[in-house]
Amino acid sequence: MNKKITIIGGGNNGLTMAAHLAMTGHDVCLWNRTAKTIEKILQSSEISISGKLNGIAKLSKATTDIEEAVKDAGYIFVTQPAHTHCELATKMAPYISPDSIVVLNPGRTFGALEFYNTLKKCNCKNMPLVAETQTIIYTCRKSGEDSVMLLAMKTGTLLSCINHPDNETVIKMLPEILQQFFHPAHSIIETSIGNVGMILHCAPVLLNAGWIENKKTEFLYYYDGITPSIANFLEKLDKERVLVASKFGVNVPSAQQWLQESYLVEGDDLYQSLQQVISYKTIDAPNSLHHRYIYEDVCTGLVPLEAVGKALGVNMKITTLLIDLANEIMNEDFRKTGRNAENLGLTDEIIDKLIKNPVGFRFV
Repeated sequence: MNKKITIIGGGNNGLTMAAHLAMTGHDVCLWNRTAKTIEKILQSSEISISGKLNGIAKLSKATTDIEEAVKDAGYIFVTQPAHTHCELATKMAPYISPDSIVVLNPGRTFGALEFYNTLKKCNCKNMPLVAETQTIIYTCRKSGEDSVMLLAMKTGTLLSCINHPDNETVIKMLPEILQQFFHPAHSIIETSIGNVGMILHCAPVLLNAGWIENKKTEFLYYYDGITPSIANFLEKLDKERVLVASKFGVNVPSAQQWLQESYLVEGDDLYQSLQQVISYKTIDAPNSLHHRYIYEDVCTGLVPLEAVGKALGVNMKITTLLIDLANEIMNEDFRKTGRNAENLGLTDEIIDKLIKNPVGFRFV
């Protein structure tokens, strides 16, 4: 049965996923918060895709009406930045079906837990299965308002629900064309603490702030912006992330190992591995500090990582330094607005139980 698939978000990832699924014969509805971003698609219901996949994808629907998008959807793939997940769950709560599967692409750190808890707080009567991915399966960029370029696809992307026994079941229930790209995680710790976006995104933006705000300068984000010294700093940050996971008895790959597994590259260190990723050669640096690499990856990556790490007694010196720097440069309090332990419901008791049984522990 060809169930309705709803893609939430008209950005790089959202348009690519919508085009990919529509071109393989699926009933795809695209939702975006504002009409302006997807104005052409609202008129034509078409997305042009090039690169690893070429053609014109015909959607069944494009809309800015959340009820129209979510109602009766078999699958809801959320591709909006993770700092919008709470707001999106609030909007979806009245219309979601108990037969739906919600997949956060990606969830960043404890995204599925936040999304599920928000639905409950909104008195959602039809609680769906909620899953998160460690990262997106596409390396892609919008080439126009209604066009995208698919540069690469990642296999073996980890997926986890808030309760481990559901992981393999959810993957088997996904559209067959997507199943090959996902692998069931051992627990939500693997996808959440395995979030490498917070390692590769936040620090390079903050440490290149002068160049990003210089309107005369353009540079490639990964190739030019992550120099050997910045890569060395990222490795120190990454060691704290890996250590936090180990306290739960879970092994997560380092950022360098993740690059090597996802893009089949080699290198003696993180810098060399990044330089080998061919698809990164076309990715420009942000043109503003007000970018999801800060507002998503600090709020929904570094903040919960620091909170959990400190609760476990881990020295989070580099993570703390980076959050403090982000707060001062952006004049924000990301620890207050981000996914802190309190709003995630990660009490000391739950963290202790997770340490004792990271695979078998059930949040609900």
